[in-house]
Amino acid sequence: MFRGTDSTPAGPSAAASVMTDEEKQEISSIASVKDAEVTEESGDNVDKLERHESYISVHDPRSFPDGGLQAWLCVFGGFCCLFCSFGWVNVIGIFQGYYQSNQLKAYSPSTVSWISSLETFFMFFCGIFVGRLFDAYGPRYILLAGTFLHVFGLMMASISTEYWHFLLAQGICSAIGASMIFYPAMSCVSTWFFKKRAFALGIMASGSSLGGVIFPIMIRRLIILVGFGWSMRITAFLILGMMVMANLTLKSRLQPKGSTPWKITDFTRQFSDLPYCLLVGASFLFFFGMFLPFNFLPLYGQKHGMSPDLSNYLISILNAASIFGRIIPGYMGDKLGRFNMMIFIAYLSAILVFALWIPSTGSIAIIFFAALYGFSTGAFVSLAPALVAQISDIREFGARSGALFAVVSFGALTGNPIAGAIMSKYNGGYLGAQIFAGAMLMAASTAFLLARFRLGGGIRAVV
Repeated sequence: MFRGTDSTPAGPSAAASVMTDEEKQEISSIASVKDAEVTEESGDNVDKLERHESYISVHDPRSFPDGGLQAWLCVFGGFCCLFCSFGWVNVIGIFQGYYQSNQLKAYSPSTVSWISSLETFFMFFCGIFVGRLFDAYGPRYILLAGTFLHVFGLMMASISTEYWHFLLAQGICSAIGASMIFYPAMSCVSTWFFKKRAFALGIMASGSSLGGVIFPIMIRRLIILVGFGWSMRITAFLILGMMVMANLTLKSRLQPKGSTPWKITDFTRQFSDLPYCLLVGASFLFFFGMFLPFNFLPLYGQKHGMSPDLSNYLISILNAASIFGRIIPGYMGDKLGRFNMMIFIAYLSAILVFALWIPSTGSIAIIFFAALYGFSTGAFVSLAPALVAQISDIREFGARSGALFAVVSFGALTGNPIAGAIMSKYNGGYLGAQIFAGAMLMAASTAFLLARFRLGGGIRAVV
């Protein structure tokens, strides 16, 4: 059984050991004055030292409120952001099937999948820049710009007719906006919580699951009632309303660091930390295989006899189950160890692909797989940011989390087209793509285990 010892920061860069040079110098100078004048019983300096000794830096773990009205309002704002950003990305399977059957039926599945792959890629890749901007300026203007781009991109998609129209509007413009919504939410919530961080992030991330439940049903019904164009416009107005609430409630506890010249080292220096590199590599492999069921499960269900209506509900079932996957593993991770929980859910995801998705042919088995897979993969969104914060200085969380998701975006970009190409090679068969997804998830699980072993400092930490 894994120990729960990894629920506190590890390593020299941990938040618990953070103290600025100015703070150290001030304490040192006060202590010197106290020692020099102790025989004179200098009350002023003694009082000043006592006041300073009782002072806790805003970056110290003891200063995190881990609750309160403003903290939970921030979680609510983050919930709205994840509903509109990651929740939208979770419905890519609906558009894959719809475009193949309608506007883009002249294109191959692999070609059509580039729209959803670009959407996922840009949402995560832009994090390396959005995270840096967040550390420097805070969330306000980033959220406003992201709201505009996301809504504008969906409005443009509603009037698109050509393949490149969809690539630009939905695959790039809307996705960049979603990225500018996703990262500030994740970073803001992390500044308010320490002991309950994974749990708070899990509640926030459940917004993406709820979005993944509502958006597919809503879009599918609206297309029948008002057509594709107005379906996208109504969805864009819903996102706009949610983002108004997010802009009013989302706030960072830390003051922005201010503008500094951008250097290449701002984006590369964190990769000198081995545990961080192992975490990034594991996350990349996980994303490489994770989105394949999201993208192809509705078509897989139809191939095995499910009606189009029921098969389209698979994405909603998957995302409904991931609501619990966002919250419960996050809560358990705070108790038993966040790395331990990530290892468990990663191996569970791989096992589900090999043991349940590959042999499943009936409707009940496919629905059962969708629910379990949604639960297991849902935990990644709440646990991954918590793992980054656990091994990082909280003042660099934006840049570090952004760099991680920028790397994993390449896995999200290429995973679905590779799976589509494998399917085309085998005349539309899914077995090769399923084996590819399972193998990537299994490799990711092992990489998370190595990262946990490296942080634990010995084999007893992981047995």
